[in-house]
Amino acid sequence: MLRHWSFTILAIGALILQSCSSTPYELPESLESAIDENLSFREISEDPAHYQGKLVRLGGEVLHVEGLKNGTQLEVLQLPLDDWHRPEHPRTASAGRFMAVNETFIDPATLPPNTRITIVGKITGFQVAPLDEMDYQYPTLTIRHLHVWENYSPPNYSENGPYWNIFGGGGTGIGSGGGVSVGIGF
Repeated sequence: MLRHWSFTILAIGALILQSCSSTPYELPESLESAIDENLSFREISEDPAHYQGKLVRLGGEVLHVEGLKNGTQLEVLQLPLDDWHRPEHPRTASAGRFMAVNETFIDPATLPPNTRITIVGKITGFQVAPLDEMDYQYPTLTIRHLHVWENYSPPNYSENGPYWNIFGGGGTGIGSGGGVSVGIGF
């Protein structure tokens, strides 16, 4: 019996360590160490020319993809990134749009609108392009690394009913503010 519990505790411990040490995507160390993590999208969008040449990590939702003679241009709705560098926030959290250019061709069919992406890229300045009835200043960057978040579905916090999550426990609720929950965490 003791051996069974020891194995169970060891297996749970290994699972916890593995989940803490792995990231959803791997980035070459040379890129990871060169990223300016202190630079916010708001700062970039206010004066993109000032930050030209800086390597940044941005994420968001693909709005439009256009094949160019020498690559591909992505129009992206910027979204804040979570701790795993995923654009997990709702569209209302956006601070604007940006253009990202990949120097090789990416088939636009592989990046349909609403695809969530994370980009590591070098700021190249800005471009002015029409957005509805106005001219919009898009910060621009050259893509050094592109990660596509497959099968993204935003969390729906408004549903009633049971909710289950590993390390989060379970619970149920009726309406807003009511319910019972039981959980365990580490």
